[in-house]
Amino acid sequence: MVRILCDSTCDLSAELTERYGIVILPLHVSLGDKEYLDGVDIFPEDLYRWSDENKSTPKTSAVSMEDVAAVFGPILESGDEIVCFSISDSMSSTGSCMRMAAQDMDAEDKVTVIDSANLSTGIGLLLIEAAIMARQGRSREEIREWVEKLKPSVRASFVVDTLTYLYRGGRCTGVSALAGGMLRIHPKILVEQGAMTVGKKYRGKLNKVIMSYVKDMEEDLKKARKERVFITHSGVNDEIVEEVKDYLTKLNVFDEILVTRAGSVVSSHCGPGTLGVLFIAD
Repeated sequence: MVRILCDSTCDLSAELTERYGIVILPLHVSLGDKEYLDGVDIFPEDLYRWSDENKSTPKTSAVSMEDVAAVFGPILESGDEIVCFSISDSMSSTGSCMRMAAQDMDAEDKVTVIDSANLSTGIGLLLIEAAIMARQGRSREEIREWVEKLKPSVRASFVVDTLTYLYRGGRCTGVSALAGGMLRIHPKILVEQGAMTVGKKYRGKLNKVIMSYVKDMEEDLKKARKERVFITHSGVNDEIVEEVKDYLTKLNVFDEILVTRAGSVVSSHCGPGTLGVLFIAD
């Protein structure tokens, strides 16, 4: 049997990881001199509160080889094989740690590590596809080949309420040019070829900005694969989320519209008030 694993930046809910049998490896989040595990003992509201009180941005770090080995070990001992996903290699060393752990455990013939070239539920879309294939009895190589074909078709983007977190984190090309006197801008952040870049820039109240962002994607959404679409946010008013969901429902495209909250690692870089609609192009 092939087991599907991923680091916690995939932002899948507990209900989804249980439904599809996906194992999560939590990344680390540091608030000052205290370190926590994403989704285990720290959550976005904790880091927002700390950030506001300390006027600083939380730090995040990859899984260690020891973290990975502790999860890989029991699975491999049971006789199962592993397909493991990581946040984009250009954003984190997590994938490298996974590969080194497999090598250190002499398990390279039983472990496949896939660079998702994405983040958040951009990874989640690929994970679910892989988990379905694993349940169908497909091999590691069959899963890897299919995922590699799908990767360029993942459409991952989001709009942010504040540029402060992205600017301080230095993770997004072009954000520094927008900061400083222009913080009323709400840019669309796209994930392309494993990196985040700035797209269209919106102005106005967040609810109107988010709906403009979603409506701008209507033609692409109508041509998307129908199985599922994600609405992933880092703490947005429920009414706005429902408005986005209603809009997607009325498009009559998707079999399933999934709403998830971004975890602490992703939230620490994008800040509160961020929302993205993520899907796979057909």
